[in-house]
Amino acid sequence: MTELIERAEAAPETETVELSMQQAINRALRTLLAEDPRILLFGEDVGTLGGVFRVSDGLQKEFGEQRVFDTPLAESAIMGMAVGLAMNGWRPVPELQFDGFAYPAIDQIVNQVARMNYRTRGAAPMPITLRLPSFGGIQAPEHHGESLEALFAHTPGLKVVAPSDPGEAYSLLLQAVRSDDPVVYMEPKARYWDRRPVRLSEPTDPIGTSRVVRPGRHATLVAWGAMVHRCLQVAELAAEDGVELEVLDLRWLKPIDAAGLAASVARTKRAVVVHEAPLTAGLGAEVSSLITEQCFRDLAAPVQRVTGFDVPYPAGPLEHQYLPTIDRVLFAVQRTLEY
Repeated sequence: MTELIERAEAAPETETVELSMQQAINRALRTLLAEDPRILLFGEDVGTLGGVFRVSDGLQKEFGEQRVFDTPLAESAIMGMAVGLAMNGWRPVPELQFDGFAYPAIDQIVNQVARMNYRTRGAAPMPITLRLPSFGGIQAPEHHGESLEALFAHTPGLKVVAPSDPGEAYSLLLQAVRSDDPVVYMEPKARYWDRRPVRLSEPTDPIGTSRVVRPGRHATLVAWGAMVHRCLQVAELAAEDGVELEVLDLRWLKPIDAAGLAASVARTKRAVVVHEAPLTAGLGAEVSSLITEQCFRDLAAPVQRVTGFDVPYPAGPLEHQYLPTIDRVLFAVQRTLEY
């Protein structure tokens, strides 16, 4: 926390520019590469092409092929290389291009990246930030749309974060890469082209804090990534009928801001958790449990969950039948208000 305050005090007057999420991540990567020569950006097509979503566009030209470079199409090798680099004092920022491509690298992520600091009693920290274009909404083929947050959040030693808009993407990436712990940074692909004014300032909220995006009093909608935007759409529609919904962007999925979560639900007395991953053992179950444990006396209704279904993430044309819709979320709100 002290380091964040010192950075903010030392920073020049901040600039506000309109950026897409893709551009905001690019700007954050440029800032990080410029401030620390130990940071390396690499992965499948991140160099010459600038990434499949052009997130790293222009960075190789600016910082050179030694710091921004392409790798073979071998996810386990990418993460294994990141581990070796981290053990030798570098701060790797690998990209696996699509969330579903992370499966071949799970061995390295779970058994090496997450455990090495613990295994060596702090002698080999893993300041690795895994950039993972995540979630659905772009009607891509199989393995190009997944929601793996529960898997990573369940793994001790990893931090997990999912930005919901360009400003959050910028500040949260600064925090993730500067952290000495390994972080899985889940970029919602469906929001890459969302444009907003972005304040290019130093992050001031500590790691592990949520934020209230829209205040309300009748129920809290809890979400992360692209589903925050979906919940804001729901809140707009509900307001037309006089229902004021609070929208809480969880942001950090590990560690979860239990205090911020409890404070919001204590105000509204009701909660609906929304995420893209399947229902069973999804992260929404952990969030619901935390709400129940901390707000049992405040709750006026059981916690509702609106999620994907317990099927493999569908490809292309079927995706709209899988993702939580505005109608499904509104129906859950209606159920919780009927208690």
